[in-house]
Amino acid sequence: MPGDGLLRIGELSRRSGVSPERLRAWERRYELLRPTRSPGGLRLYSQADLARVRLMRRHLDTGLAAAEAAALAKQDEVAAPTPPAALSPEALRHELADALDGYDEPRAQAVLDRVLAAMTLDAALGEVVLPYLHELGSRWERGDATVAQEHFASTVLRGRLLGLARGWGLGGGPVALLACAPGERHDLGLIAFGLALRARGWRIVFLGADTPVETTAAAGDELQPHLIVLAVVSITLPEAVSPALRALARRHRLALAGPAAPEVAGALVLAGDPIAEAATLTELIAS
Repeated sequence: MPGDGLLRIGELSRRSGVSPERLRAWERRYELLRPTRSPGGLRLYSQADLARVRLMRRHLDTGLAAAEAAALAKQDEVAAPTPPAALSPEALRHELADALDGYDEPRAQAVLDRVLAAMTLDAALGEVVLPYLHELGSRWERGDATVAQEHFASTVLRGRLLGLARGWGLGGGPVALLACAPGERHDLGLIAFGLALRARGWRIVFLGADTPVETTAAAGDELQPHLIVLAVVSITLPEAVSPALRALARRHRLALAGPAAPEVAGALVLAGDPIAEAATLTELIAS
């Protein structure tokens, strides 16, 4: 990541939810973006560029034509976005929780906008999103959060994280095949893990929740990924699944991730923080 808050176009795309191709078109047609050049000639974008893109998206969502939306975004821009630098990650988590508990999706999205503008992706995930999800799970177990609140919050966050994941299969880096184990429907931690891998140059193939081992194995045989990761967060896998997992570990480099991950001969167990585990696996593959 470049210093001084500057972003490459891929990171600008992830933070804004706009594809790199569309960003380049907006820069070319409407002069919405004003990149600088790195010593090596890379185009780098500022936080003000990010703010204008987000403004343009809001104007487009109201039904304006692109040219008019761009003109208004440039007119309404501030010198730089004003993320709440004085707010701690804990305060941002509380604000996010308050919005989601109240089923206030626009306010929750605004909080997430501020988080992503103020923090790197690793920090946003590791200091706000994942701790919030952990707190939500604990509250649900205590009866302090309803099933409806948990489902609403998960849906909002899943949509936002998958928006950040657009294009995570592009590039020339190592390939990670990610899936939830059969019966496992909690996929938010796995998506966050995939985003952390993507930030380190990986290409991601995501199969999603409740994936049969045979389906994952077939995709692995076809893709030959550098790593297969199965998430086991909240369930106990039946013993009948063990032979298929052992067979998968013999054919591919396999990792089982999550607090309920069983030990399988030949497979790694990832029980730590998804961001730290992504860094560790990247070093492992590099070596």
